[in-house]
Amino acid sequence: MSIIENIRELMRYRELLIMWSARTVKVRYKQTLLGILWAIFRPFATMVVFTVIFSKFFSVPSEGIPYPIFSYSALVPWMFFATSITTGVASIVNNMGIVTKIYFPREIFPLSSIGAAFVDFLVSFVILIIMMIFYRVTMTVWLLLVPLLILMQVILAVGISLFASAANVFYRDVRFIFELGIQLWMYLSPVIYSVEAVPQKFIWLYMANPMAPIIDSYRRILVAGQPPQWQFLGMAAGVSLLVFLLGYSYFKRMEAKFADII
Repeated sequence: MSIIENIRELMRYRELLIMWSARTVKVRYKQTLLGILWAIFRPFATMVVFTVIFSKFFSVPSEGIPYPIFSYSALVPWMFFATSITTGVASIVNNMGIVTKIYFPREIFPLSSIGAAFVDFLVSFVILIIMMIFYRVTMTVWLLLVPLLILMQVILAVGISLFASAANVFYRDVRFIFELGIQLWMYLSPVIYSVEAVPQKFIWLYMANPMAPIIDSYRRILVAGQPPQWQFLGMAAGVSLLVFLLGYSYFKRMEAKFADII
């Protein structure tokens, strides 16, 4: 089947996808003291640490934006992206008992991991809005582009998660490779620092990382009241779509072999 036909089939199982995403959220926070508040605590605590280290000790430039909201506006989408992938990589292997017994589109497992991460994203985004009000950030029309950034980010995360979750069935160390890769990837993206800190002669190479224009656009739109850098955002959209198509194609080619390997 083509990717379009696969997506149509997946839509017939959308209720199962929603149910499994909700189950993933419940399992993640089951028997925890803070529950869903961990979605707030993780990026907020990281923001506090970054503020102390990179604002007070190393004085990383934040383009005139208070460093707490400067870093938090990048950490919220970054943690959505990172959680989507790190949980999605092992999603097929973790549900191998179901994979071998019942048929439904197997991509539901990595997609439900992204759905659960999106719930965390929405919860932590509320704190970002409160911070925007506290720091008296001017709301502009560019805020209407936030759904576009979310869509681009989801497309990229889906492509990577589908590829990685399928590859992890055959090579279990793929999970550890991606966990390490995500940590390194953060330092190659403008989470701690701004894009302006990158030397101009390397800017196009730096922006080839699709998360760099996406994170930069979140910060520009949400806290700087500026439009995104369209040329780089367009490049990120193209890379994200390509990753999605390649990741989905690989996943569907390998899907028939999951039961035999697991």
